[in-house]
Amino acid sequence: MPSPFAEHFPALRSGFSFLDNAAGAQVPSHTIEAITQFLSQGSCNVGQPYPASRVATEIKAQARAATADFLHCKPEEVMLGTSATALTFQLARAFSRIFQPGDEIVVSELEHESNASPWRSLEAQGVHIKVWKARWPAGQLEPSQLRSLLTPRTRLIAVTAASNSVGSTPELAAVSELARTVGAWVIVDAVHSSPHHLPDVQRWGADFAVFSPYKVFGPHLGCMYVRQELLPRLPADRLWFIPEDSPQKFEPGTANHEGLAGWLGTLRYVREVLGDGSTGRQGLEQAWRRIESLERPLLENALERLLRHPRVTLYGPPEPQGRVATFCFNVPGLSPRAVAEHLAQNGVAVAAGHYYATLAAQALGIMPEGAVRASLLHYNTLEDIDRLLAALDTLP
Repeated sequence: MPSPFAEHFPALRSGFSFLDNAAGAQVPSHTIEAITQFLSQGSCNVGQPYPASRVATEIKAQARAATADFLHCKPEEVMLGTSATALTFQLARAFSRIFQPGDEIVVSELEHESNASPWRSLEAQGVHIKVWKARWPAGQLEPSQLRSLLTPRTRLIAVTAASNSVGSTPELAAVSELARTVGAWVIVDAVHSSPHHLPDVQRWGADFAVFSPYKVFGPHLGCMYVRQELLPRLPADRLWFIPEDSPQKFEPGTANHEGLAGWLGTLRYVREVLGDGSTGRQGLEQAWRRIESLERPLLENALERLLRHPRVTLYGPPEPQGRVATFCFNVPGLSPRAVAEHLAQNGVAVAAGHYYATLAAQALGIMPEGAVRASLLHYNTLEDIDRLLAALDTLP
């Protein structure tokens, strides 16, 4: 049976089971049509009085405001860029000008390298990196372990909202509360969590956050939140006439306007198809409640079946609580790549490798080959899971 969302997602009509959503979600027709419409009316830049430029100017403003609703912040706290990784490296360059030798950064063991390598780059100037180790094989972070790492020299804590490998979801509010005890900032990587749970930088107590619209059924873009009072204090590689308190200081060059139009199309899909069409933050909250209700049975079904499969070694939380529908596993005796190739031959797309979560892979002792990863979103079905398990049953 095809996905009930196949009418909105052209790729889902292919007959293939897309279970590699953690590497990039499929996009709805709303997104595709919005990009086409923008490019058809005239590809141009912002700020000029002719009609096409006015459209581009309005689209960028709308995208900034809509992303602020998505993150639960102010539009002037939103930076629109090429990728979460690129924006995080820009932030690291800003920190390199204000952090001092002996300052400390804590990086969780669950991080994607986009929230680890930028901070490691500061080691060259004497910044000390500490790793907040997880409890394995569940891949869960304990706040008590973080508390033992904090000192008066701690400047930043880097933590994911959901592991892109084992799917666990740390307690972000507890992280921020501990950070405040030593005057540290918190940056949240919301890339993997955002398609599953609506971000909320206010509830998290985050000072910085990043996410990627292409993981949230949108185009290839990156977005960053910077708490407003911190923005003027961060020296950026900016054009001289851009004000220090403007989000444009982290947006060098021309924006991907067609991508921003597509992102607005994605959010229209979310509001109209998954919600009741309500605008603002309230409309998104309603839509994500629907997303969570759609994903819950998928998560429970896949988790239970993978845990009891005789040939599968599953990593990550063994209970539905404290995780998203992302499943990292190996089949002893077979390489992850061989398993992924077999699944592809049976119409199932999964990932194989470390997915840039090298700290987690090292902790699990599965580098360099990594593991298989199956990741589900709201448009997947129980039939997709049946197909995955049936293919696993036919492994040589």
